[in-house]
Amino acid sequence: MDLKYVFFIAAAPEKVWNILVSPEGTSRTLFGSVIRSSFKPGEDLAYVGPGNEGDETVHVYGKLLEFIPLERFSYTEHPGPSYSPNHEALESRITFTLESVGECTKLTLVNDKWSSNHPSHSKTQEVWPVVMSNIKTLAETGQTLDLGW
Repeated sequence: MDLKYVFFIAAAPEKVWNILVSPEGTSRTLFGSVIRSSFKPGEDLAYVGPGNEGDETVHVYGKLLEFIPLERFSYTEHPGPSYSPNHEALESRITFTLESVGECTKLTLVNDKWSSNHPSHSKTQEVWPVVMSNIKTLAETGQTLDLGW
């Protein structure tokens, strides 16, 4: 049930990291969402952007587990309240890991620890490759993918 994706990106870890955590990077690669967080482990984190409830829709939220700049970013994740009436009971963990490989960055995403019968698992399985490809393209070219959406 775990989801794992590995991408090699022709860009420095600093550039990839910035895309993962900055408002400019997340809004361009995560459908207009930005992270609301202090980036202190144990504190709240939310991805907020255009959606079901207007421009301030909470798409996912959780707790920051680990934040080591340029290395690892991990948090628990619940679907936003507008996506599921039992959103508090639905959880998974997301971990991004960056490693330098020559002049490239190896970006690994693991989405695991899914609560049983999590309804977002199949959709998430389809969305992560798009997000990861968008991160790679933005880091390498300065542009995002035109998916026609």
